[in-house]
Amino acid sequence: MGKSPYAQDGYRFRFDWGLSGAQEIAEPSWIVAVVDVLSFTTTLTVAVDAGIEVFPYRWRDESAAEFAKEQDAVLAVRRSEPGAVSLSPGTVRNAPDLRRLVLPSPNGSTIAQAMSSKGHDVIGVSLRNTTAAAAWTAERLRTGAAAGVAVVAAGEVWRSTGALRPGAEDLWGAGAFLAALSEHGTFSPEARLAASAFRDVSGDIAAQLHDCASGRELIEMGHRQDVEIAAEIDSSTSVPVLVGLSFRQAR
Repeated sequence: MGKSPYAQDGYRFRFDWGLSGAQEIAEPSWIVAVVDVLSFTTTLTVAVDAGIEVFPYRWRDESAAEFAKEQDAVLAVRRSEPGAVSLSPGTVRNAPDLRRLVLPSPNGSTIAQAMSSKGHDVIGVSLRNTTAAAAWTAERLRTGAAAGVAVVAAGEVWRSTGALRPGAEDLWGAGAFLAALSEHGTFSPEARLAASAFRDVSGDIAAQLHDCASGRELIEMGHRQDVEIAAEIDSSTSVPVLVGLSFRQAR
């Protein structure tokens, strides 16, 4: 039986949504680039910029608290809890003496953990570190350390059903990363779509982030700073790589 038609077979650069999409397009020895702009991978780059080791975790529940204790790490709280480290990137940036952080996220964290468990090199990509992540990836491809790249937009979930809600911000983040790699291999039609979507808004990305559905949602919740930090285009040189249980700066 041949490969799934959803695998985007024959292309070195592929793009899809969520964990199911990641599992369809990623092949052995491929890099998986997880994009969750508002806000998991943005917060991840802020943390790695500061030398903080980040442990992704799916849910913030009793098991997450136990896991944080085992790792001697701080467990991020919900955004709605003021005055503590949360998924909001500003709280991580302002946290004194933070060195190890468990960062629950049902989207980006879940995809990263699942794909790492299958043996993939998993990196976190946001609009803050597009150029650095693309340069690291290109070098891995050049040396043969990786055969291809699966770019995965995490998306959000509909609160009413729990189903995946594609988010424009993740499409743009994935597209920015792909656009920076355009000279290094063939793009699937889906990857071309993502790169084109980013190019369409690249001159106005900050305003677009504020006005897209996910940006509006965060601003209405009182988290405008999350969107502003996400719009710090190429301000970070960090490339978070998931090694074992935690993300660290790529070597």
